Amino acid sequence: MNTTTPLLEVRDLRTAFHTNEGAWLAVDGVNLSVERGEIIGLVGESGSGKSVTGFSLLGLIDPPGEVVSGDVLFNGQNLRDMPEAELRQLRGNKIAMIFQDPLMTLNPVLRIKEQMMEAIQCHYPKTPAKQAEARCIEALEMVGIPAPEKRLNSYPHEFSGGMRQRVAIAIAMLNHPDLIIADEPTTALDVTIQGQILYQMQQLCREHNTAMIWITHDLGVVAELADKVAVMYAGRIVEYGSVADILSSPRHPYTQGLLRSMPTATLPGKRLTQINGMAPTLTGREAGCTFRPRCPYQTSQCATAVPPQTWQGDRYYSCYAPISSTQEHA
Repeated sequence: MNTTTPLLEVRDLRTAFHTNEGAWLAVDGVNLSVERGEIIGLVGESGSGKSVTGFSLLGLIDPPGEVVSGDVLFNGQNLRDMPEAELRQLRGNKIAMIFQDPLMTLNPVLRIKEQMMEAIQCHYPKTPAKQAEARCIEALEMVGIPAPEKRLNSYPHEFSGGMRQRVAIAIAMLNHPDLIIADEPTTALDVTIQGQILYQMQQLCREHNTAMIWITHDLGVVAELADKVAVMYAGRIVEYGSVADILSSPRHPYTQGLLRSMPTATLPGKRLTQINGMAPTLTGREAGCTFRPRCPYQTSQCATAVPPQTWQGDRYYSCYAPISSTQEHA
């Protein structure tokens, strides 16, 4: 059992969106622990609450959304109790975020150099200009930007989509953060560029002992990149554990469904399996287990209450009808 204090500890986090019909939970009791240097994949379908969780950790939820309860402990300090001015000093410094669309990070009317220099001098205003510029060039080199001294003077529109995303990653790494939250940053890129960026991100995290939460809908990406995986459905983490354990032996029917829906090179021509039904909306979630309407193994107990966490060593699942070893390969 690990007795060290985790870098990030999320306790019973709940985020609601307020409407005329009431407050609806997009994040419903999330618990998560991230160690230094650890890469965790946060996986689920669109609408499962992954991105809202990432934004909630950094206090970036705008009205009508609101983090209504829970704690977010970073280095033992509760970010939810932190004044906004202190949070701004953490963002982009000790905690960085990479967005799905790099144009959310990059200002289209400023050269890359100006934007990268600002990211350094905002947090370290006494850094000499030459030293800051050298760090910018080094960061661009780390993410594979060719001729970085020249490209510093380019505008975002002069880069391809893949190169813009590399620049966004370089900006996130500039101040050597302890934690990166990456919100599906490679989704819009082709497979070759995606593979290169995944490899570079993994190497950068290893070299700098940086922890990362990688938000994605793609279990194939998680298999390549992450150490652990948290499977999210309808605002809750329904299964958590090491990548090797979860991918080889899923216990939650939703995890099994995600794995079976992945294309595989070993069985060419085989039709993909799909999970029946649709993911629930914020206002259309079932009582008890929210996956029950789509679950092939549901029982009467599944409608009674939210399934508790069942721990097996260092992994857990929340299910009244967990997958058995015979069902895994059925």
